[in-house]
Amino acid sequence: MQSTDKCLEELGWNEFFSDQVSEADVGQCRPVRVMAVHRGKIAVAGAGFESFITPYITGAEPGDDHPTVGDWLLIDRDTAAPMRVLRRMNLFKRRAPGDPRKEQMIAANVETLFIVASCNEDFSVARLERYLVLAREVGVDPVVVLTKIDLTDRLEDFAAAARAIQPGLDVETVNGRDAESAARLAGWCGKGKTVALLGSSGVGKSTLVNTLRGSDSIATQPIRAGDGTGRHTTTVREMHRLAQGGWLLDTPGMRELQLSDAAEGIAEVFDDFILVAQQCRFSNCAHGGEPGCAVRAAIAEGLLPLARFDRWQKLAAEDGIIHARRTKRPR
Repeated sequence: MQSTDKCLEELGWNEFFSDQVSEADVGQCRPVRVMAVHRGKIAVAGAGFESFITPYITGAEPGDDHPTVGDWLLIDRDTAAPMRVLRRMNLFKRRAPGDPRKEQMIAANVETLFIVASCNEDFSVARLERYLVLAREVGVDPVVVLTKIDLTDRLEDFAAAARAIQPGLDVETVNGRDAESAARLAGWCGKGKTVALLGSSGVGKSTLVNTLRGSDSIATQPIRAGDGTGRHTTTVREMHRLAQGGWLLDTPGMRELQLSDAAEGIAEVFDDFILVAQQCRFSNCAHGGEPGCAVRAAIAEGLLPLARFDRWQKLAAEDGIIHARRTKRPR
């Protein structure tokens, strides 16, 4: 039993998950982790067990969660049919592209989020803020990883722009092709720990994964000359084993991340505006032309940046719209 527990711990198993498994479950089921999500199949691994299985939960009611990468499942010992998704420590999700009424699961049970951005024309503070809101909303520690530092002579400008998003934000600068440079990320990648990578296409996620793994098995593609925009390389959500004993969870590049019910994350990332807004004369101040608006006064005095205010309002408006759509009762 100890060897089984050790194997599961290497996959990220801990008391949070074991407390959800009864003695009856142990006799009928085995715990496995979802290592990759393909169309129609999921790759799972457990103690002495690896297989591709169907993602459809036996006996699940319509609307029940299907497993996503990083999930822990209980599967039938005899048939390998999924029986239950264990309760998640956290879940990254976004609004489904093309249908804002639906959500798309990205990854589950993550300790750290590497928000990857490249030091070129594609660098975007607004996009970093969106990823940071996502991390704060689910309570996962974020680390901004700036890549392609060998291709710029303005490294400190990029790093300063990232650090200015939120006080105390961890920002690391790495050359994704250099093992010594990438090694500074090792502290987050210890035994059994899961790190997710998020970033738009072409920022160097696959290159970084290859370097951290000491392998070139993941296909990479060059960015487009002219605008620094990348091409999609990763096509499935997949976990990769690292030499330090941890796991890197790579995801397809997402240039436009549509948030879903992220009010708390927005409030935490833009807490400087939230604090000032508490001083507005009216509690429902929209920070437009209302008298006694402390936010507008702070912007006029140069205490708060207008561009950041505009991004805050845009994210808050998006979140309000999606929340209204989700809570609106059908006629």
